[in-house]
Amino acid sequence: MRYHLLLRTIAIGIVLLPVGCAQIKQISDALTNLQRLQFKLGAVHNFRLAGVELSSKASASDFSPIGDGLKLLDAFRSKKLPADFILDLEVRNPNDGTQGRSAVPATLAGLEFRLLIDDQPTITGNLDREVEIPASGSVTAVPIRISLDLYEFFGSRGYDKLLELALAIGGKNGSASRLKLDAKPTVRTKFGLMTYPGRIAIVDREFRN
Repeated sequence: MRYHLLLRTIAIGIVLLPVGCAQIKQISDALTNLQRLQFKLGAVHNFRLAGVELSSKASASDFSPIGDGLKLLDAFRSKKLPADFILDLEVRNPNDGTQGRSAVPATLAGLEFRLLIDDQPTITGNLDREVEIPASGSVTAVPIRISLDLYEFFGSRGYDKLLELALAIGGKNGSASRLKLDAKPTVRTKFGLMTYPGRIAIVDREFRN
């Protein structure tokens, strides 16, 4: 579906723009490059729950019952469990000059997204800066700062399950496997900003475009 929308965009450009064949091909190539930028979730860093660092914790038994454990329990009882962490977005630009293509760097200008945890929609956000994605085929890690109140979305699960969820994401053995970004990327090209015509479900298992 996204491919057909891009072709329709190219066709409209051919009809409406007073440009030559060479420039039409350049526009077509730019849209193709936009289509091929690839995304994947990477590592989770610096996870703090109600101000408590989780990166060295593997289970609830790792928390002191009169220290951090009590602090987290008090926060839950107050119906607020703010979580802050860094989520790496891995971006790959395959336009590296192979397969008859030009090596074309891309600038990721925006990534309007909604964060899903266990497939439940939570907060929305965007990039705070533009990021250059080199035309090397290598992976560029783009850090995204995430802040949300886990109690607001998952408080009904109870304290134990909520702490288990936080540790699964940001604990010692945590990962992004329970996270997903429903995203709409925008790429800056020499023809201006180009936004993907459809949304992408970005996960940690594979690169998607």
